[in-house]
Amino acid sequence: VQLVESGGGSVQSGGSLRLSCAASGFAVSDKCMGWFRQAPDPEKERGPGAAIGEDGKAVYAKSVKGRANISKDDAKNTLNLEMNSLKPEDTAMCLCAADCGRGEELGWYEYDYRGQGTQVTDTP
Repeated sequence: VQLVESGGGSVQSGGSLRLSCAASGFAVSDKCMGWFRQAPDPEKERGPGAAIGEDGKAVYAKSVKGRANISKDDAKNTLNLEMNSLKPEDTAMCLCAADCGRGEELGWYEYDYRGQGTQVTDTP
């Protein structure tokens, strides 16, 4: 199983971004998958962003709700995240995770597989 994130970079405050996580070794349609965020401050814990459960329902953390849309592309076998109205606190390493089973979709430790991440930086 491999997860490779892409789409990060510097985004002007108020702008939008689209992240993609390419999966191999399994079908994204079969698994719970999510996006998580690690802020630059190492004292802060890794936080949830958004996830899609095995039932296909999307869930969002309060910090991104209303600004984000998570989706799967079964044909390309990718998990995608679109987010708008970026804020300084959105600056983070964004990581893709797969297979939370029946666990909490927004729980980082519920996932069996994780990618290396792609950096998102909000710029003034």
